[in-house]
Amino acid sequence: MDEQRVRGGPPQWWRHGPAWWDRWEGRAPRWPWRSTVVVTAFVLVGSNFAAHGQQGERAELDVFARVLLMVAGGLLLWRKRYPVAVVFGTAAAVMVYLGAGYPYGPVLLTVALACFSAIVAGHRRAAWAAMGMLWAGHVLVAHWLYPWLPPSGDSALSWGEEIVVATWVAAIVAVSELFRVRREQWARERAERAEAARRRADEERLRIARELHDVLAHSISVINVQAGVGLALLDTDPEQARSALTTIKATSKEALGEVRQVLDTLRAPGEAPRAPAPGLDRLPELVAQAASAGLTVDVEGEPPRLAPGTDLAAFRIVQEALTNVVRHSGSRHARVHLAHDSRVLRLRVDDDGPATGAEAGGSGNGLAGMRERAAALGGTIEAGTRPDGGFRVLAELPMTASAGP
Repeated sequence: MDEQRVRGGPPQWWRHGPAWWDRWEGRAPRWPWRSTVVVTAFVLVGSNFAAHGQQGERAELDVFARVLLMVAGGLLLWRKRYPVAVVFGTAAAVMVYLGAGYPYGPVLLTVALACFSAIVAGHRRAAWAAMGMLWAGHVLVAHWLYPWLPPSGDSALSWGEEIVVATWVAAIVAVSELFRVRREQWARERAERAEAARRRADEERLRIARELHDVLAHSISVINVQAGVGLALLDTDPEQARSALTTIKATSKEALGEVRQVLDTLRAPGEAPRAPAPGLDRLPELVAQAASAGLTVDVEGEPPRLAPGTDLAAFRIVQEALTNVVRHSGSRHARVHLAHDSRVLRLRVDDDGPATGAEAGGSGNGLAGMRERAAALGGTIEAGTRPDGGFRVLAELPMTASAGP
Protein backbone atom coordinates (compact mmCIF):
# COMPACT_ATOMS: atom_id res chain seq x y z
CA MET A 1 0.00 0.00 0.00
CA ASP A 2 1.38 3.39 -1.02
CA GLU A 3 2.23 5.74 1.78
CA GLN A 4 -0.01 8.79 1.88
CA ARG A 5 2.46 10.93 3.79
CA VAL A 6 6.06 11.85 3.41
CA ARG A 7 7.72 11.39 6.78
CA GLY A 8 7.24 14.57 8.76
CA GLY A 9 5.42 16.27 5.84
CA PRO A 10 1.87 17.03 4.72
CA PRO A 11 -0.38 14.50 2.96
CA GLN A 12 0.45 13.66 -0.64
CA TRP A 13 -2.77 15.22 -1.96
CA TRP A 14 -2.04 18.51 -0.18
CA ARG A 15 1.42 18.81 -1.76
CA HIS A 16 0.42 17.85 -5.32
CA GLY A 17 -3.36 18.32 -5.40
CA PRO A 18 -6.15 15.73 -5.34
CA ALA A 19 -6.04 13.04 -8.01
CA TRP A 20 -9.28 14.31 -9.56
CA TRP A 21 -8.11 17.93 -9.74
CA ASP A 22 -6.56 17.68 -13.22
CA ARG A 23 -9.80 16.23 -14.62
CA TRP A 24 -11.97 19.06 -13.33
CA GLU A 25 -9.59 21.99 -13.69
CA GLY A 26 -10.33 24.11 -16.73
CA ARG A 27 -13.92 22.89 -17.19
CA ALA A 28 -16.80 25.32 -17.25
CA PRO A 29 -18.30 25.88 -13.77
CA ARG A 30 -21.17 23.53 -13.08
CA TRP A 31 -24.23 24.14 -10.96
CA PRO A 32 -23.45 22.73 -7.48
CA TRP A 33 -26.95 21.36 -6.90
CA ARG A 34 -26.08 18.54 -4.55
CA SER A 35 -23.83 20.50 -2.20
CA THR A 36 -26.31 23.39 -2.11
CA VAL A 37 -29.22 21.11 -1.21
CA VAL A 38 -27.16 19.35 1.47
CA VAL A 39 -25.92 22.60 3.03
CA THR A 40 -29.38 24.21 2.96
CA ALA A 41 -30.99 21.16 4.56
CA PHE A 42 -28.25 21.04 7.18
CA VAL A 43 -28.75 24.74 7.96
CA LEU A 44 -32.52 24.37 8.32
CA VAL A 45 -32.37 21.28 10.53
CA GLY A 46 -29.39 22.50 12.55
CA SER A 47 -31.02 25.88 13.19
CA ASN A 48 -34.00 24.11 14.78
CA PHE A 49 -31.67 22.32 17.19
CA ALA A 50 -29.82 25.60 17.84
CA ALA A 51 -33.13 27.34 18.61
CA HIS A 52 -33.95 24.73 21.26
CA GLY A 53 -30.53 25.13 22.81
CA GLN A 54 -30.82 28.94 22.93
CA GLN A 55 -34.50 29.08 23.91
CA GLY A 56 -35.22 32.13 25.99
CA GLU A 57 -32.00 33.83 24.91
CA ARG A 58 -32.79 34.39 21.24
CA ALA A 59 -35.95 34.90 19.20
CA GLU A 60 -38.00 31.92 18.09
CA LEU A 61 -37.67 30.74 14.52
CA ASP A 62 -40.61 31.93 12.44
CA VAL A 63 -41.47 32.08 8.74
CA PHE A 64 -39.20 35.10 8.15
CA ALA A 65 -36.28 33.31 9.82
CA ARG A 66 -36.75 30.24 7.63
CA VAL A 67 -36.98 32.41 4.52
CA LEU A 68 -33.65 34.01 5.45
CA LEU A 69 -32.13 30.56 5.99
CA MET A 70 -33.42 29.40 2.59
CA VAL A 71 -32.07 32.54 0.90
CA ALA A 72 -28.64 32.19 2.53
CA GLY A 73 -28.44 28.52 1.52
CA GLY A 74 -30.02 28.91 -1.92
CA LEU A 75 -27.61 31.66 -2.97
CA LEU A 76 -24.81 29.09 -2.81
CA LEU A 77 -26.13 27.59 -6.04
CA TRP A 78 -24.56 30.55 -7.91
CA ARG A 79 -21.29 30.62 -5.94
CA LYS A 80 -19.16 29.30 -8.84
CA ARG A 81 -20.62 31.61 -11.48
CA TYR A 82 -21.10 34.80 -9.44
CA PRO A 83 -18.89 34.45 -6.35
CA VAL A 84 -18.82 38.19 -5.50
CA ALA A 85 -22.60 38.60 -5.57
CA VAL A 86 -23.06 35.40 -3.57
CA VAL A 87 -20.61 36.32 -0.82
CA PHE A 88 -22.22 39.73 -0.31
CA GLY A 89 -25.72 38.23 -0.56
CA THR A 90 -25.09 35.53 2.03
CA ALA A 91 -23.34 38.02 4.33
CA ALA A 92 -26.34 40.37 4.10
CA ALA A 93 -28.82 37.53 4.74
CA VAL A 94 -26.87 36.31 7.75
CA MET A 95 -26.53 39.86 9.10
CA VAL A 96 -30.29 40.41 8.86
CA TYR A 97 -30.87 37.00 10.46
CA LEU A 98 -28.64 37.77 13.43
CA GLY A 99 -29.93 41.35 13.66
CA ALA A 100 -33.46 40.02 13.98
CA GLY A 101 -32.36 38.15 17.09
CA TYR A 102 -32.59 34.63 15.71
CA PRO A 103 -30.32 31.99 17.25
CA TYR A 104 -26.69 31.48 16.29
CA GLY A 105 -26.04 28.24 14.51
CA PRO A 106 -25.15 26.60 11.18
CA VAL A 107 -26.39 29.62 9.21
CA LEU A 108 -22.83 30.90 9.54
CA LEU A 109 -21.73 27.95 7.38
CA THR A 110 -23.36 29.56 4.33
CA VAL A 111 -21.31 32.74 4.50
CA ALA A 112 -18.18 30.69 5.26
CA LEU A 113 -18.69 28.60 2.10
CA ALA A 114 -19.44 31.70 0.01
CA CYS A 115 -16.30 33.42 1.31
CA PHE A 116 -14.24 30.33 0.53
CA SER A 117 -15.57 30.17 -3.06
CA ALA A 118 -14.93 33.88 -3.67
CA ILE A 119 -11.34 33.79 -2.38
CA VAL A 120 -10.48 30.62 -4.27
CA ALA A 121 -11.92 32.17 -7.44
CA GLY A 122 -9.56 35.13 -6.98
CA HIS A 123 -12.00 37.73 -5.60
CA ARG A 124 -10.08 38.24 -2.39
CA ARG A 125 -10.93 41.86 -1.65
CA ALA A 126 -14.64 41.29 -2.23
CA ALA A 127 -14.59 38.36 0.20
CA TRP A 128 -12.67 40.37 2.80
CA ALA A 129 -15.09 43.28 2.42
CA ALA A 130 -18.12 40.99 2.80
CA MET A 131 -16.70 39.35 5.94
CA GLY A 132 -15.71 42.74 7.34
CA MET A 133 -19.22 44.00 6.66
CA LEU A 134 -20.70 41.01 8.47
CA TRP A 135 -18.47 41.44 11.50
CA ALA A 136 -19.04 45.23 11.63
CA GLY A 137 -22.80 44.66 11.43
CA HIS A 138 -22.58 42.12 14.23
CA VAL A 139 -20.65 44.56 16.43
CA LEU A 140 -23.21 47.28 15.72
CA VAL A 141 -26.15 45.05 16.56
CA ALA A 142 -24.61 43.27 19.56
CA HIS A 143 -23.27 46.40 21.31
CA TRP A 144 -25.33 49.44 20.23
CA LEU A 145 -28.61 48.58 18.49
CA TYR A 146 -29.67 45.64 20.66
CA PRO A 147 -32.12 47.68 22.83
CA TRP A 148 -34.29 48.40 19.77
CA LEU A 149 -34.03 44.94 18.18
CA PRO A 150 -35.56 41.61 19.15
CA PRO A 151 -35.55 39.71 21.38
CA SER A 152 -36.92 42.09 23.97
CA GLY A 153 -34.85 42.48 27.12
CA ASP A 154 -31.68 41.37 25.35
CA SER A 155 -28.36 42.56 26.79
CA ALA A 156 -25.13 43.56 25.06
CA LEU A 157 -22.80 40.78 24.00
CA SER A 158 -19.59 40.59 26.02
CA TRP A 159 -16.41 41.63 24.24
CA GLY A 160 -14.95 38.22 25.02
CA GLU A 161 -17.69 36.61 22.95
CA GLU A 162 -17.15 39.26 20.29
CA ILE A 163 -13.50 38.22 20.08
CA VAL A 164 -14.69 34.66 19.44
CA VAL A 165 -16.83 35.89 16.54
CA ALA A 166 -13.91 37.92 15.15
CA THR A 167 -11.63 34.88 15.45
CA TRP A 168 -14.19 32.77 13.60
CA VAL A 169 -14.33 35.32 10.78
CA ALA A 170 -10.52 35.53 10.59
CA ALA A 171 -10.22 31.74 10.57
CA ILE A 172 -12.58 31.46 7.59
CA VAL A 173 -10.57 34.03 5.65
CA ALA A 174 -7.25 32.42 6.62
CA VAL A 175 -8.32 28.90 5.60
CA SER A 176 -9.69 30.23 2.31
CA GLU A 177 -6.46 32.11 1.59
CA LEU A 178 -4.39 29.06 2.43
CA PHE A 179 -6.37 26.92 0.01
CA ARG A 180 -6.13 29.63 -2.67
CA VAL A 181 -2.33 29.66 -2.35
CA ARG A 182 -2.18 25.88 -2.60
CA ARG A 183 -4.47 25.94 -5.61
CA GLU A 184 -2.18 28.39 -7.40
CA GLN A 185 0.81 26.21 -6.53
CA TRP A 186 -0.97 23.17 -7.94
CA ALA A 187 -1.69 25.11 -11.14
CA ARG A 188 1.97 26.12 -11.45
CA GLU A 189 3.11 22.55 -10.81
CA ARG A 190 0.70 21.21 -13.44
CA ALA A 191 2.00 23.76 -15.95
CA GLU A 192 5.60 22.88 -15.08
CA ARG A 193 4.89 19.15 -15.42
CA ALA A 194 3.22 19.72 -18.78
CA GLU A 195 6.13 21.86 -19.96
CA ALA A 196 8.64 19.27 -18.75
CA ALA A 197 6.72 16.54 -20.57
CA ARG A 198 6.71 18.59 -23.78
CA ARG A 199 10.42 19.28 -23.37
CA ARG A 200 11.18 15.59 -22.84
CA ALA A 201 9.11 14.71 -25.89
CA ASP A 202 10.96 17.28 -28.00
CA GLU A 203 14.34 16.06 -26.75
CA GLU A 204 13.40 12.44 -27.46
CA ARG A 205 12.16 13.37 -30.93
CA LEU A 206 15.42 15.16 -31.70
CA ARG A 207 17.46 12.27 -30.31
CA ILE A 208 15.63 9.76 -32.50
CA ALA A 209 15.95 12.05 -35.52
CA ARG A 210 19.72 12.29 -34.95
CA GLU A 211 20.07 8.53 -34.54
CA LEU A 212 18.11 7.76 -37.68
CA HIS A 213 19.92 10.43 -39.67
CA ASP A 214 23.36 9.21 -38.61
CA VAL A 215 22.57 5.53 -39.15
CA LEU A 216 20.80 5.92 -42.48
CA ALA A 217 23.05 8.63 -43.95
CA HIS A 218 26.21 6.59 -43.34
CA SER A 219 24.79 3.26 -44.43
CA ILE A 220 23.01 4.59 -47.51
CA SER A 221 26.15 6.45 -48.57
CA VAL A 222 28.14 3.21 -48.45
CA ILE A 223 25.35 1.33 -50.24
CA ASN A 224 25.14 4.02 -52.93
CA VAL A 225 28.88 3.87 -53.61
CA GLN A 226 28.94 0.07 -53.67
CA ALA A 227 25.87 -0.08 -55.90
CA GLY A 228 27.65 2.19 -58.38
CA VAL A 229 30.74 -0.03 -58.27
CA GLY A 230 28.63 -3.16 -58.77
CA LEU A 231 26.81 -1.73 -61.74
CA ALA A 232 30.04 -0.54 -63.36
CA LEU A 233 31.82 -3.91 -62.95
CA LEU A 234 28.87 -6.25 -63.39
CA ASP A 235 29.93 -7.28 -66.91
CA THR A 236 33.70 -6.75 -66.83
CA ASP A 237 34.57 -7.98 -63.31
CA PRO A 238 31.81 -10.16 -61.82
CA GLU A 239 33.88 -11.04 -58.73
CA GLN A 240 34.38 -7.39 -57.82
CA ALA A 241 30.68 -6.77 -58.43
CA ARG A 242 29.87 -9.72 -56.15
CA SER A 243 32.09 -8.18 -53.46
CA ALA A 244 30.22 -4.87 -53.81
CA LEU A 245 26.88 -6.64 -53.45
CA THR A 246 28.16 -8.47 -50.37
CA THR A 247 29.14 -5.15 -48.84
CA ILE A 248 25.70 -3.75 -49.63
CA LYS A 249 24.04 -6.72 -47.95
CA ALA A 250 26.19 -6.45 -44.81
CA THR A 251 25.78 -2.70 -44.56
CA SER A 252 22.02 -2.81 -45.06
CA LYS A 253 21.71 -5.57 -42.46
CA GLU A 254 23.63 -3.51 -39.93
CA ALA A 255 21.55 -0.42 -40.73
CA LEU A 256 18.33 -2.39 -40.27
CA GLY A 257 19.57 -3.66 -36.92
CA GLU A 258 20.33 -0.17 -35.66
CA VAL A 259 17.03 1.23 -36.95
CA ARG A 260 15.21 -1.64 -35.26
CA GLN A 261 16.98 -0.79 -32.00
CA VAL A 262 15.78 2.83 -32.26
CA LEU A 263 12.23 1.68 -33.00
CA ASP A 264 12.31 -0.75 -30.06
CA THR A 265 13.14 2.21 -27.84
CA LEU A 266 10.02 3.96 -29.15
CA ARG A 267 7.80 0.95 -28.47
CA ALA A 268 9.11 0.35 -24.94
CA PRO A 269 10.66 3.62 -23.70
CA GLY A 270 11.01 2.37 -20.13
CA GLU A 271 12.93 -0.80 -20.98
CA ALA A 272 16.67 -1.15 -21.36
CA PRO A 273 17.87 -1.53 -24.97
CA ARG A 274 18.39 -5.10 -26.08
CA ALA A 275 21.74 -4.34 -27.72
CA PRO A 276 24.50 -2.05 -26.44
CA ALA A 277 24.78 1.35 -28.08
CA PRO A 278 27.71 1.70 -30.48
CA GLY A 279 30.89 3.40 -29.26
CA LEU A 280 34.46 4.10 -30.27
CA ASP A 281 35.31 0.43 -29.81
CA ARG A 282 33.57 -0.02 -33.18
CA LEU A 283 35.89 2.50 -34.85
CA PRO A 284 37.75 -0.25 -36.82
CA GLU A 285 34.39 -1.42 -38.18
CA LEU A 286 33.59 2.16 -39.19
CA VAL A 287 36.97 2.45 -40.93
CA ALA A 288 36.29 -0.80 -42.80
CA GLN A 289 32.89 0.44 -43.98
CA ALA A 290 34.48 3.69 -45.19
CA ALA A 291 37.14 1.65 -46.99
CA SER A 292 34.42 -0.34 -48.76
CA ALA A 293 33.10 2.99 -50.02
CA GLY A 294 36.54 3.85 -51.42
CA LEU A 295 37.71 6.06 -48.54
CA THR A 296 41.03 5.42 -46.80
CA VAL A 297 40.93 6.42 -43.13
CA ASP A 298 44.00 6.78 -40.89
CA VAL A 299 43.32 6.66 -37.15
CA GLU A 300 45.71 8.27 -34.69
CA GLY A 301 45.37 7.70 -30.98
CA GLU A 302 43.55 5.14 -28.88
CA PRO A 303 39.95 5.60 -27.69
CA PRO A 304 39.72 5.88 -23.89
CA ARG A 305 37.05 4.37 -21.63
CA LEU A 306 34.05 6.67 -21.79
CA ALA A 307 30.61 6.97 -20.28
CA PRO A 308 27.97 5.35 -22.58
CA GLY A 309 26.46 8.69 -23.61
CA THR A 310 29.82 10.23 -24.47
CA ASP A 311 30.95 7.07 -26.24
CA LEU A 312 27.84 7.04 -28.44
CA ALA A 313 28.14 10.75 -29.24
CA ALA A 314 31.83 10.39 -30.18
CA PHE A 315 31.08 7.42 -32.46
CA ARG A 316 28.21 9.22 -34.19
CA ILE A 317 30.29 12.37 -34.71
CA VAL A 318 33.10 10.41 -36.37
CA GLN A 319 30.54 8.44 -38.37
CA GLU A 320 28.80 11.58 -39.64
CA ALA A 321 32.12 13.29 -40.43
CA LEU A 322 33.31 10.30 -42.51
CA THR A 323 29.92 10.07 -44.22
CA ASN A 324 30.22 13.70 -45.25
CA VAL A 325 33.68 13.02 -46.69
CA VAL A 326 32.30 10.11 -48.74
CA ARG A 327 29.32 12.12 -50.01
CA HIS A 328 30.65 15.65 -50.41
CA SER A 329 34.43 15.58 -50.73
CA GLY A 330 36.61 14.81 -53.71
CA SER A 331 39.27 13.43 -51.39
CA ARG A 332 39.54 9.69 -50.91
CA HIS A 333 41.63 10.04 -47.78
CA ALA A 334 40.61 11.10 -44.26
CA ARG A 335 42.36 11.25 -40.91
CA VAL A 336 40.79 10.67 -37.48
CA HIS A 337 42.80 11.94 -34.53
CA LEU A 338 41.92 11.02 -30.93
CA ALA A 339 43.40 12.76 -27.89
CA HIS A 340 42.26 13.12 -24.32
CA ASP A 341 43.22 14.19 -20.85
CA SER A 342 41.48 13.63 -17.52
CA ARG A 343 38.61 15.95 -18.45
CA VAL A 344 38.18 16.29 -22.21
CA LEU A 345 38.12 13.98 -25.24
CA ARG A 346 39.23 15.69 -28.45
CA LEU A 347 38.18 14.31 -31.84
CA ARG A 348 39.48 15.68 -35.12
CA VAL A 349 38.44 14.46 -38.56
CA ASP A 350 40.26 15.97 -41.58
CA ASP A 351 40.03 15.50 -45.30
CA ASP A 352 42.02 17.13 -48.09
CA GLY A 353 39.05 18.18 -50.26
CA PRO A 354 38.05 19.65 -52.59
CA ALA A 355 34.25 19.71 -52.26
CA THR A 356 32.22 18.03 -55.02
CA GLY A 357 29.11 20.04 -55.87
CA ALA A 358 28.42 20.93 -52.24
CA GLU A 359 30.43 21.92 -49.24
CA ALA A 360 32.56 19.14 -47.85
CA GLY A 361 30.94 19.63 -44.48
CA GLY A 362 27.73 18.09 -45.72
CA SER A 363 24.11 19.06 -45.11
CA GLY A 364 22.99 21.35 -42.36
CA ASN A 365 21.18 18.48 -40.65
CA GLY A 366 24.36 16.48 -40.19
CA LEU A 367 26.33 19.36 -38.71
CA ALA A 368 23.35 20.41 -36.59
CA GLY A 369 23.05 16.87 -35.27
CA MET A 370 26.74 16.79 -34.30
CA ARG A 371 26.40 20.12 -32.49
CA GLU A 372 23.28 18.92 -30.66
CA ARG A 373 25.03 15.76 -29.51
CA ALA A 374 28.01 17.72 -28.21
CA ALA A 375 25.85 20.39 -26.56
CA ALA A 376 23.73 17.75 -24.80
CA LEU A 377 26.90 16.54 -23.04
CA GLY A 378 28.31 20.01 -22.37
CA GLY A 379 30.84 19.81 -25.23
CA THR A 380 31.51 21.81 -28.38
CA ILE A 381 31.84 21.26 -32.15
CA GLU A 382 33.82 23.32 -34.66
CA ALA A 383 33.45 22.55 -38.35
CA GLY A 384 34.75 24.45 -41.36
CA THR A 385 37.10 24.57 -44.30
CA ARG A 386 40.85 24.52 -43.80
CA PRO A 387 43.25 27.01 -45.44
CA ASP A 388 44.57 24.28 -47.75
CA GLY A 389 41.09 23.55 -49.11
CA GLY A 390 40.13 20.55 -47.01
CA PHE A 391 37.48 20.32 -44.29
CA ARG A 392 37.90 19.78 -40.56
CA VAL A 393 35.54 18.68 -37.80
CA LEU A 394 36.88 19.30 -34.30
CA ALA A 395 34.90 18.06 -31.28
CA GLU A 396 35.58 18.41 -27.58
CA LEU A 397 33.53 16.21 -25.30
CA PRO A 398 33.73 15.87 -21.51
CA MET A 399 35.08 12.53 -20.33
CA THR A 400 32.17 12.36 -17.86
CA ALA A 401 28.82 13.41 -19.32
CA SER A 402 27.20 16.53 -17.88
CA ALA A 403 23.96 18.32 -18.59
CA GLY A 404 24.41 20.68 -21.47
CA PRO A 405 22.35 23.73 -22.35
